[in-house]
Amino acid sequence: MTRLRLLCLGLTATLLCAGCDDMSRQRKAKDQAPSAFFPDGKVDQAPPPGTVSREQAARDAALAQRPPLDAALLARGAERYRIYCAPCHGLAGDGHGLVVARGFPAPPAFTEERLRQAPDRHVLEVIANGYGQMYGYAARVQPADRWAIVAHIRALQLSQHAPVAELPAAQRDALREVAP
Repeated sequence: MTRLRLLCLGLTATLLCAGCDDMSRQRKAKDQAPSAFFPDGKVDQAPPPGTVSREQAARDAALAQRPPLDAALLARGAERYRIYCAPCHGLAGDGHGLVVARGFPAPPAFTEERLRQAPDRHVLEVIANGYGQMYGYAARVQPADRWAIVAHIRALQLSQHAPVAELPAAQRDALREVAP
């Protein structure tokens, strides 16, 4: 008998408590709604001046110094380049990507003298912030991957402007056979 009473009492308490906490009907401020709480009347508030995100220090550290140039960095750069850059700049960096074939304005070729002479930091900034028609990729491309893309772009530039005298003898001979 006592067990039945305890069970009924527990069930009644559970049912009574279930109706007490209806979180769907609480007072709250919705995005973009007006608010009497803040002096400017907006719910969404800008962060205070000088606010730095928790991840900013790690991002700055990754961008501070170029990683050592090795095969892994170049492979990662080639992969990231194909994903983010090749649709506009083309696989060879000549500015003839797929979107250009569909009517978008052609970006400059990486083989242009001004881009070959541009410092790595400039290329890094353009990847992050965009330039001209290009929008920034800071939110899409991680800082370490930006360095990898810069390394791949430099490899593309070198591949199309390498002095013949600096090539290994076997490659010089192969060039002579193709173009006498």
